[in-house]
Amino acid sequence: MTTVDKGIGPSEALAKLFTPEGKREPYGLYEALKELGPVVQLGPKLVFVLGYDACAAALREPGLLVTDAAAHRKTGMIEHSSWQCFTKIMMFSNGDDHERLKGFSRWAYHPRTISGLEPMISAKANALAERLATLGGDSVDLVEGYSSRLTLAVTGELYGIPESDQLALRSVITDTTTAFEPIFDLRELAAGDSGMDVLVDYMAALAADRRKNPRDDLTTRMVREADATGAISTEELVAGLVMFLIAGVQSPSDLIAGAVRMALTEPDRFQTGEVESFLTEVLRFDPPSQVLTRIAGTDLTLDGVPVQAGARVLVMLAAANRDPARFSEPEVFEPQRAPNRPLSFGVGLHYCLGAQLARIQATVGLATLTGTYPRMSLASEPRYRDQLVQRGLARLEVDLKRSQRQR
Repeated sequence: MTTVDKGIGPSEALAKLFTPEGKREPYGLYEALKELGPVVQLGPKLVFVLGYDACAAALREPGLLVTDAAAHRKTGMIEHSSWQCFTKIMMFSNGDDHERLKGFSRWAYHPRTISGLEPMISAKANALAERLATLGGDSVDLVEGYSSRLTLAVTGELYGIPESDQLALRSVITDTTTAFEPIFDLRELAAGDSGMDVLVDYMAALAADRRKNPRDDLTTRMVREADATGAISTEELVAGLVMFLIAGVQSPSDLIAGAVRMALTEPDRFQTGEVESFLTEVLRFDPPSQVLTRIAGTDLTLDGVPVQAGARVLVMLAAANRDPARFSEPEVFEPQRAPNRPLSFGVGLHYCLGAQLARIQATVGLATLTGTYPRMSLASEPRYRDQLVQRGLARLEVDLKRSQRQR
């Protein structure tokens, strides 16, 4: 269950949403904002979309654009290295550029390719689960010791990132995701910029090395295709590699840690044989990706609400996933609910390319850990990062109950 403060009003909820406290506990604030309707116009240039059907329609609306380079020239964010890189990837491109960039890399995430990765993912999950038993102390932090290491290991294997380099990239990957947060002062981009500088330099060097010393990895294949076809520039190639690294590590890690938290706080609702439906409910109930931003490219209407050209539209995925018009008792965590189709990976042209890989990593990661430590329990209150858009745990300390390990 989630606690919702029924006494808070929409104005107070809006004021609180972007504070550290609001970012850590946003769900009661979403509920308060829904009192204003599925689409809320907060001024001529800001719109919140909260209802499930309205969010799905917004993500399919051709007049709503992602925040590309043109949008960020107006905000000044294009002068910062984080958005100089992000606006060269398909996630933040529109029209022909989006289709060109997506077409270049779509093959790497074909369903048949991804399904064939499960044995590799299982081997890495088992090794990391076994490693936890060797750590000293009464408790272990699963974010540091398991979820982030697993997704780093998987992405590192795919892109040929040496194991010796992987842990050094972990914190800077998280730093780059702070650039997705609502920015009220451009100085707030400092962490995202510094993290991006490290990743761009690293992936540029990796691409240059693979051009000279090809290997059996996705970096080599993408370098070869870029050189052979000229479909993308060198800067776009590096930016794409950075994107696949960030997306391949952060969201799946947040999903794994969040799923473990729910398995430990709702043990009666967790059964190892139903991991996939359990994960679908985690994605509905507490998704890593909470908000997507769009810009109105023209005057349009959303659920009867007029939206002016140039308005910023915040598509609140996490609020939509708890819309009572779509889900019965949305504040209840219920893995058996059906149908259950959360919007957590988006819909439409910008549906997450790595959604299947994220789900497989989370499925294997959760099943392996709970199977290895069936009597694991929380050792302290889980702590979330101070982020709203990319929501995830900063720490998840557990007691593994080593003497009860299942052999």
